[in-house]
Amino acid sequence: MGSCCTKSSVVEEPPVRTKHQSSEQGSVKQGSSTHRHSHSHQNGHQSQTRPRSKEQAAVGAPGAPPSQPRRPRSKEIEKPGDHNPKPVEAPRRPPSSQAPTEKKKAGNVRVGSNIKDNKETVPLGKRTNFGYERDFKSKYTLGKLLGHGQFGYTYVAIEKATGEKVAVKTIEKKQMTLPISVEDVKREVKILRTLSGHENVVQFYASFEDDDLVYIVMELCEGGELLDRILAKKDSRYSEKDAAKIVRQMLNVAARCHLNGVVHRDMKPENFLFKSPKEDSPLKATDFGLSDYIKPGKRFQDVVGSAYYVAPEVLKRKSGPESDVWSIGVITYILLCGRRPFWDKTEQGIFNEVLKKKPDFREKPWPTISLSAKDFVKKLLVKDAAVRLTAAQALSHPWAKEGGDASDIPLDISVLSNMREFVKYSRLKQIALRALASTLDSSDIQDLRDQFNAIDIDRNGTITLEEMRDALQKDRPWTIKESRIVEILQAMDSNRDGIVDFDEFVAATLHVHQLEETDSEKWQKRSRAAFNKFDFDGDGYITAEELKIATGLKGSMDTLLDEADTDGDGRISLPEFQKLLRQASLGSRNNSEHQAPPAHHSRRREAQQQHQHTAS
Repeated sequence: MGSCCTKSSVVEEPPVRTKHQSSEQGSVKQGSSTHRHSHSHQNGHQSQTRPRSKEQAAVGAPGAPPSQPRRPRSKEIEKPGDHNPKPVEAPRRPPSSQAPTEKKKAGNVRVGSNIKDNKETVPLGKRTNFGYERDFKSKYTLGKLLGHGQFGYTYVAIEKATGEKVAVKTIEKKQMTLPISVEDVKREVKILRTLSGHENVVQFYASFEDDDLVYIVMELCEGGELLDRILAKKDSRYSEKDAAKIVRQMLNVAARCHLNGVVHRDMKPENFLFKSPKEDSPLKATDFGLSDYIKPGKRFQDVVGSAYYVAPEVLKRKSGPESDVWSIGVITYILLCGRRPFWDKTEQGIFNEVLKKKPDFREKPWPTISLSAKDFVKKLLVKDAAVRLTAAQALSHPWAKEGGDASDIPLDISVLSNMREFVKYSRLKQIALRALASTLDSSDIQDLRDQFNAIDIDRNGTITLEEMRDALQKDRPWTIKESRIVEILQAMDSNRDGIVDFDEFVAATLHVHQLEETDSEKWQKRSRAAFNKFDFDGDGYITAEELKIATGLKGSMDTLLDEADTDGDGRISLPEFQKLLRQASLGSRNNSEHQAPPAHHSRRREAQQQHQHTAS
């Protein structure tokens, strides 16, 4: 459909291997790209969103045989019209409007079954009551067609009562032949409701239905795609200052999604729109067709998204919110240099690059780009999802904060997770983390300072039970009892004064794994300094007596010692101490249960005690 179909050539998507399609959809043809329903141009106007196919697209998993697609010829950002994609069949006509004559773009497909549509029965969508209002036509008048996709169309519409222009996506019920098609529509509406109100998300107004269509009424954005603005820039790249402004808005969207248990799963320039053509127009996230809710402690196992932006853990089938941050890292790389960080002639080649290669920071213009910007991009494109910055952490990075307002930094889901996990830790782990936290300087924990300030509503330098409750309850996927909140505060409150100060907060929320993996030299220095707070005689081991002195605890130290004493020699070495810290951090990021000390510890301890008794 004119530029509507070719606009994605800025970061041209390789074709996808579909996981499921209904018989009406047919197969995705070679040369098609991953589906999007973002703004596009048609007849001089900006389109709102292209309605997605109800069975969403999945990028091919590693190991899948590559197809022979239309490809960008290099990493360079290319203009629309550089490729001549193989056309695919025209979409069905909408029940109540004139269908466009342009040819449609193949849609994305979600994982589903291979059940064929039974054309002798009424489609499931036609038999489904979505529970939406049924008076759309009495409230709105449809206007110009903006765009179309596999199963629907997007129009400008006028609200009769106010005369306000809105965007309306219509989805044909007769195309919803499978349960997953109906579920996709319901989930998209639910997610739009959940995120509505955020300044950088396309606003959701209402949903309607009649016998033939589902209508989704949204904010009309007329400023075009981020994709278009990239093309308009000299050398297809932004200045650092302008890029940082764009990236902050994307990170804010990701952070809000993640706090609500939503993972976007398809962040790319095509899916970010500008509210107006003004240069300072706010950016709006759209296209939540691949988005999904993630349950606490779970990971996605399906492979979906757009190939150039897909994170390594998605290809490994164990992804979560971190994958959105990777995609934003890819976009940031493109904004700064005008090229893709991972590129190959085949889809499988792209995946291999994503899994194995590091982005290049040597070619022009990278030598002229600030060290802070490069550090920011590198920390978003870390292949280990547990080490990668979270969206909220990235907003605390000096490059992203420059010119921004630190007070607007949202709560970090990983910090809230660490708080929930800290109460589960053994006494020794908590003590060890407090020792490690005391060795860090302000530059190591700036992101935690921002998080502390976000929770400390009255800015008096302490977190009360009420402030902690308010923060923990904002992590929507988790339901937490009042008694548990009290336990968390008590675990963090080492001096038992009923409140949590910044040092106590850092001990409970520190990202040990990130510290270790991003700067091994600093990790060795900090962890040894923490170890030395217990090793009073400097012999390289922590004994039970030293633990008693350091903690002020009375009675036997055997239980504390056993947890870290992996070789059962009755003392804790530096490597054993570091392992204890590492396990605490990984346990928090993975939401795993913490195991009791191995049984051989108690047996060895008994043997040592028996030996001491015999010797005496």
